[in-house]
Amino acid sequence: MTLIFLACLVALAFEFINGFHDTANAIATSVSTKVLTPRQAITLAASTNLLGALVGTSVAATIGTGLVDAAYVTPQTIFCALLGAVAWNLFTWWLGLPASSSHALIGGLCGATLASADGRWAVIRWSARDAAGRLEGLWPKVIAPMIASPLLGIMGGLLVMLALFGLLYRQRPHLINRVFGRLQVASAAFMGFSHGTNDAQKTMGILTLILFAGTQGGALDGLPAALGFLRTPVFRVAFWVKLLCALTMAAGTAMGGWRIIRTLGHKMVRLQPIHGFAAETTAAAIIQMGSHWGIPLSTTHVITAAIMGVGATKRWNSVKWGLVGQMAWAWLLTLPVTGLLGYALERALLLAR
Repeated sequence: MTLIFLACLVALAFEFINGFHDTANAIATSVSTKVLTPRQAITLAASTNLLGALVGTSVAATIGTGLVDAAYVTPQTIFCALLGAVAWNLFTWWLGLPASSSHALIGGLCGATLASADGRWAVIRWSARDAAGRLEGLWPKVIAPMIASPLLGIMGGLLVMLALFGLLYRQRPHLINRVFGRLQVASAAFMGFSHGTNDAQKTMGILTLILFAGTQGGALDGLPAALGFLRTPVFRVAFWVKLLCALTMAAGTAMGGWRIIRTLGHKMVRLQPIHGFAAETTAAAIIQMGSHWGIPLSTTHVITAAIMGVGATKRWNSVKWGLVGQMAWAWLLTLPVTGLLGYALERALLLAR
């Protein structure tokens, strides 16, 4: 029972860290273009994250049932997975690199489950079809989108920006900045909402998986009747879980993530309001599609790629590609590093028994 409580606590800590780690995804361009002050941008991001987190459960279902065999998942397994993810998130935040909280969580979960199953790789669901014939598993829901979503972000940002140039090339810069300064508030809100619909659901899935594992293992059998709602005989996301995760993420978002804001909003490429609008709208639309199909996308990858695409329309060398290379390494290393961390922590605790 104590381990279940600790696992839930670490899950909420991950959600809180995810909030301030990924705040920059929604607000960096709005701050860098001076459309919003940092305080206004964070307030907007926190409120829209909260609303988005209450919508849908498709991504939560993918995290809870679609990636690993739940028979080998215990509260200890999830505890180790979360510790690995939190450690990596804090490390990349300290470096100011916008790495993926989503992939950190997924890597930790896969590694810890593999250790729990004594190294049997079959416990990781690579690719399969569910009862409705839809593709599930690590390859179609995580790895393929990890490759495709940044490409979509770059191309989408580039095409949206070129379309805007074609429509507005005769307009005065002052008018364009004034109009898109207002529109960028809406695009930042859309980005914050989309982040909530995707990222907050990942911890919802983890919390439900913890309670499911505790129920299956009998650890929750002695609960008083008033706490019977904690028992989860089948995978489902109760409203109280959604609300708890939504509030936790919103609180983390309100804390801000200034190191990453500086990287995305200032260091990578200089933006005007029209560029910020194009990048945020492109990224938010891609994330919404992922949420609809239950794909746990990295909002970090998508918005960063969209900023690259938008920035490249100014001049190819206006994007600081050296910094992009550093971020790419963080992206590539996230899954294997957190997988190893989750595996090592789980094996250490199993051997210590």
